[in-house]
Amino acid sequence: MRLYNLFPPLVGPFTRWGPHLKRAADMGFDWVFFNPVQLLGASRSLYSIADYFRFNEDLLESGNAASPDEQFRQVINEARSLGLKVMIDLVINHCAIDAPVTREHPEWFVREKDGRISNASCEHNRQKVVWKDLAQFDHYHTSDPEGLYAYSLRIVEQLLALGFEGFRCDAAYQVPRKFWKRLIHDARQRRADLCFLAETLGCTADQTKETARAGFDYVFNSSKYWNLQDPWLLAQYNLLRETTRSISFPESHDTARLCEEFNGNVEALKLHYLFSALFSAGVMIPIGFEYGFRKPLHVVKTTPADWETTTIDLCAYIAKVNAIKKSYPIFQEESATQILHSPNPNLLLMWKGSTKRPHEALLILNRDPWHHQEFYTDHFRHYVQSGAPLQDVSPEYPLDYIPEPFHYGLRPGQGIVLVTSRI
Repeated sequence: MRLYNLFPPLVGPFTRWGPHLKRAADMGFDWVFFNPVQLLGASRSLYSIADYFRFNEDLLESGNAASPDEQFRQVINEARSLGLKVMIDLVINHCAIDAPVTREHPEWFVREKDGRISNASCEHNRQKVVWKDLAQFDHYHTSDPEGLYAYSLRIVEQLLALGFEGFRCDAAYQVPRKFWKRLIHDARQRRADLCFLAETLGCTADQTKETARAGFDYVFNSSKYWNLQDPWLLAQYNLLRETTRSISFPESHDTARLCEEFNGNVEALKLHYLFSALFSAGVMIPIGFEYGFRKPLHVVKTTPADWETTTIDLCAYIAKVNAIKKSYPIFQEESATQILHSPNPNLLLMWKGSTKRPHEALLILNRDPWHHQEFYTDHFRHYVQSGAPLQDVSPEYPLDYIPEPFHYGLRPGQGIVLVTSRI
């Protein structure tokens, strides 16, 4: 899965989405993901949905003779014509505190001791974060579990009718596994090839694994937060990779912009996208990463006026990396992965070996985006199992021939991608 996140408030009405879909397809993405497009509550947060069966009015073009459904279906049709599958956030852990359903079905919600509906919350950095604009559905103890389940399934059916082929399940870890298992099963009775992603950021590896067992196709991994050195990411990856596939991302709508973090260093953006794309089975970027946007995406405050004009254009580079991912199956699976000892501590040496095919890959990444770094080896047998020749498929400066001994000065942030076969 090569996933492009089109953030609706940054783009505006559906009628303006076409060029962004075209750019995503040209960069080699095969899925496009939309954050919620439904009618919002008073807080105007994307994840505070007041009505799951109506559209956010900010996304409809005033004066357009086409109905809201027709305006949106034009987006779906355009995406499909470009070879893109379409995914949306599925938000069934909570809704807007002022949603009509809170009055129509008060028995579906968690209650405080004083009888008030509980707000949705999570734990972040060992602190409880409460969203006062959200009402928490009571999937665990409601007196009407079948009613709440039927409502959730009706939301899914509505989205399927609009043409969606996948769901990013928001706060999936806060909904019971048996609920997800049933919902995923019933949804696939209506469309067998549906794709389900679990949003589990902030969970432990064991919590993520437990959620994934409900039948999710992918979870999101934590490679964004890795320093390209410490062992914890590989430990987490190995705990999960036999349960489900995962998606890496260099930034998301929930994080700071990478370009801001690296003060505009383009080589850092390239390095982190290359690593994200080739580390795990899936990869995702939010809109604007390709242009080095610096303003974070905000679920309430972002508007089309926040579109930035920059001198950065990584579209061609991203297309090359995505082509590598598409062309070599070892980068499409959760393969056996190891961090190898590097004689130069500023380099990351990562070996990947397919458990399904006789394929291997060796990534040599200069994790220093400001300086050249030297790499030397007398023989690549120190790093790969194969005796077959290595092929350089790097997105930039690929070598036609890999000599041994091998001595190379990597440019700032440069990545060398070598593939081989054990046949």
